[in-house]
Amino acid sequence: MALFEAVVAAQASLIAQWMLIGFVHGVMNTDNMTISGETIDYGPCAFMEAYDPETVFSSIDFWGRYSYGSQPMVASWNLARFAEALLPLLSNNIEESVALAEESFGVFQPTYDAVWSSGMRAKLGLPADLDAAVVTPLVDELLGLLQESHVDYTSFFRHLGHAARGDREPARGLFVNLAGFDAWASRWLALGPDAETMDRTNPIYIPRNHLIEEALAAASAGDLDPLGRLLEAVCAPYHERPGLERYPSPAPEDFGRYQTFCGT
Repeated sequence: MALFEAVVAAQASLIAQWMLIGFVHGVMNTDNMTISGETIDYGPCAFMEAYDPETVFSSIDFWGRYSYGSQPMVASWNLARFAEALLPLLSNNIEESVALAEESFGVFQPTYDAVWSSGMRAKLGLPADLDAAVVTPLVDELLGLLQESHVDYTSFFRHLGHAARGDREPARGLFVNLAGFDAWASRWLALGPDAETMDRTNPIYIPRNHLIEEALAAASAGDLDPLGRLLEAVCAPYHERPGLERYPSPAPEDFGRYQTFCGT
C-alpha cells in the first residue's frame, strides 16, 4: 500500500500545482497519468486566461470532463482505477483489499489541500502559518470576484504585487465590481502581504494561446524567431525583462475561443 499511497500523494501535489498556475492538461485519461507524479501526454493543454473553473480547450472535450476546475476530481477517478488494478495484490480477501485502498487514498485530499493552500498563501504574499480560517474565505471570495469580472488569472496576481507595494490601480482596473475588489483588497492588505514573495511565486510570462499560434504559424512558414522569443520569455517566467512587453498580455478580443487538439 505504500506504493499506492505515494502515487496518490504525488498526483495530489501535481494537480494542486497545475491549479495554482492555471494549467489545463486537456486530456487526463488514465494512461496520461504517471506513478511518478510527472505531467505527460498533454497535447491539447493550454493555460487559462480569464478565470473560469469551466475553462475547456480540448476540441474533443464536449462535456467539460477535463475542464480546469474538474482536474482534481478526474485525478481522483483515475487513481481509483489504478487502485482497482492493485486490489488482487493487496489481499486475498476483496473486501479487505478495498478497505486498504480506500484508507491509502485518504491522503489525496489532505495533500491537495496542503499544497493548494500553501501555494495560495505564497501567491497572495501571506505568511505560511496564517490561520486557514482567515485564508480560505479570502481566497474563495477572490476567485469569485475574478470569475465575475472575467479577470486574467496570471496577470492579476502580478498586478496584485503592485498593490502590496501601495499601488492598487493596476489590479483594481481589471474588475467590474470595484467595490467588491476594494473591500477584499482592504482585508488582504491588513494582513501585511509580502510583495517579494509574490514576485517569486506568480509568473509574468506563460505560453499564452495567441502567442503559441503566432509561433506555430511563423515556424510553418520557416521563421523560428517568434518561437525563440516565446521560449526566451517562458523559460524565465518570474523575471521581467525589456523587449518582452507584449508577452504578459492576454489574447486580443478578436482572437476568439481557443481550441487545442491532440498532437498540438
